Parts: sequence; C-alpha cells; structure tokens
Amino acid sequence: MHLLTIADLTKEDIDRLIASAVTSKARHKKGIPHNPLRGKTLGLVFEKSSTRTRVSFETAMHQLGGNAIFMSQRDSQIGRGEPIKDTARVMSRYVDAVVIRTFGHGIIEEYAGYSSVPVINGLTDLHHPCQVLADLMTIVEKKGGYEGMKACWIGDGNNMANSWIEAAMLLSFELALACPGGYWPDKAILDRAASVNPRIRLAESAEDAARGADVLNTDVWASMGQEEEAEARKKAFGGYQINEKLLGLAKKDAIVLHCLPAHRGEEITDEVMEGPASAIWDQAENRLHIQKAALEWLLAGNGIIESTSKN
Repeated sequence: MHLLTIADLTKEDIDRLIASAVTSKARHKKGIPHNPLRGKTLGLVFEKSSTRTRVSFETAMHQLGGNAIFMSQRDSQIGRGEPIKDTARVMSRYVDAVVIRTFGHGIIEEYAGYSSVPVINGLTDLHHPCQVLADLMTIVEKKGGYEGMKACWIGDGNNMANSWIEAAMLLSFELALACPGGYWPDKAILDRAASVNPRIRLAESAEDAARGADVLNTDVWASMGQEEEAEARKKAFGGYQINEKLLGLAKKDAIVLHCLPAHRGEEITDEVMEGPASAIWDQAENRLHIQKAALEWLLAGNGIIESTSKN
C-alpha cells in the first residue's frame, strides 16, 4: 500500500485522513502524547532539496514515537548508479516506510513496484499529494469544508496543479486553472479529471479564475530544476500574480494558499501573504499533521483507510 498520487485515494480516504489529522493536531496542542509508531523507522530518500517536507516528516515520526533516517542523493548509492530496484529491495529490509522526493514520477513508481514497505511521494515533477492533502485540511479548518466551493489555481500548471486537479476530480468541487500558454497542467490528468468533473477547466485569464473563488492558490513560477527558464517564465507569467486586485474579485471571505517557498513580488505580493486572507502559515503547519495521519495509516495498521492504490 503506497501513497503516490491523490488519485490513489477515494473521497472517503481523504475525509478520514483529514479527520485524523485534525484530531492529531488538537491532541498535539493539548500536549497529549500519542506514540503508535514506537519502534518504527522511516527512511527519507531525497534527490531534491527540502525544508517543509523533510522537517515535517522527521518531526511527525518523532511525535508518533518512531525514528527517521535522511539520505540525500549524495548519501545513497542511487546517486552513484545503483539500480532503483536494488535500493528499494534493500531498504525494505531496513525501514518500515520510505518517503521519496525526486524528479521523474517514473522513479517513484519503479521504487514502489519493488518495495515491500509503503512508499510515500514527498514530491515528483508530476505530483505532490501530501501538500494538497494539507491544503484540503486547511480549507476544512478555515471554510468548514470543501463541498460546493470554487477553487482557483493561478500560475504554473505544475505538480501542485496536477494534484489539485485530481483532488477536484475526487471531491467534485469547482476548479479553474489560469496558466499561461505552454505552461498548462498535464493533459492526460486534466482530460481524465474533466471527464469525471466538468467543473474542472482551464480559465481564460487569472481574473476569470479568481472571480467568485473561495480559495486562491499559487506556487513559484520556476520550480526546482527549472532555474535556467526563470527569466523566460517571468515574462510569460507577468499577468498571473495573486495581488490585492485579483483577491478583490474573489469572495469576501476567500482564503489564499501557497505551498512555499514563495518569491514575494512575483507569483504573490507581500501584502497578500501577510494579509488577513492568507492561510499560508496554517497550511504549512498542517503538513506535519496530515503526514502524521498518513504515517499512522500506513504503519500502525489501524485500518483508517482502504486505499485504492494499484501499486
């Protein structure tokens, strides 16, 4: 049982994960210990740098009573050419689950295919499921739920956009994506999702996407590995900034999300990030709690979720 994409889950899975994370957060705020993973070890294999993903997973394991071992690309034999299938089978003999943060999504799929322990996607170029689960948890906290909401995505049609599309497909909310030409989400993911939920669409402009929205969401214009495209992307994304003017087109009680790190003054203004509509810091905190919920599901065998993952 693995967690590689949002589409690995069902609506019921997502609801139960969020409920578990909300309970975990409340328990933590009250200082109530909860250590169901005592004696368990999580391996983190990261080819991409990280702040929130690494710290939240390591802290999650510690708070649940387990341990975490971190390996960057230079620390593992994968970086020196060892076949993924060999690493996956050996790691399965040492740790109880693995979080992988890498580039091509095929890498994590191959790893999961040879792993006998759960594999969690900490980010690939195609999907970022743990972040979107934390986003949904934040929406439930701030808005009371996602039913009937309009969400918009402003900017790059990247891994975050793809995972948001899958969430909208499963949860049936409206999602308008405003992305410059040539920077759209993955076509196969979008087409599949739109065939299930026709309220998922590419918007004509950022203004069109934001109008009447309950949630505005964005990410950096150039993700890791795209640094050489940064200048070209700045030109292409010039009209795709979440600012006070764009926020003014949304509902009065709309919230703003950003998965971080942010390039203030590019995809989002400092004024919006620090303003009353921003839920960004709660969103970042919720990475910890949603990951605790996922780890407890995968490692404690408590039957919270019946996963539909084919991996």
